Amino acid sequence: MSNSNLSFWKTPSGWAALGLIAAASYFLFFEHGEHVWPYLPYLILLLCPFMHFFMHGSHGHGRHNNEQKETEEDQMTFKERPQQKTTTNIEEKRENDAR
Repeated sequence: MSNSNLSFWKTPSGWAALGLIAAASYFLFFEHGEHVWPYLPYLILLLCPFMHFFMHGSHGHGRHNNEQKETEEDQMTFKERPQQKTTTNIEEKRENDAR
């Protein structure tokens, strides 16, 4: 089994990081909650830009290096691309009935 395809969170280091995050969250919210609760709405708003910044790599925006070349279909213009046949179910039924 190849470890290169595993997510970080599924590795032993990832499980350890999750445990540390859980322990820190427990102590932060239950032991020092009076310091956190007034700022919670601001922390949630601050979380949005961080999620936007760190999650862009997961849906294709992270590959901007020159080693990865575009496929031939990506390089074609719209007019050069082969047109797909689009029919509705009614048209398919009419064709099948005509046969």
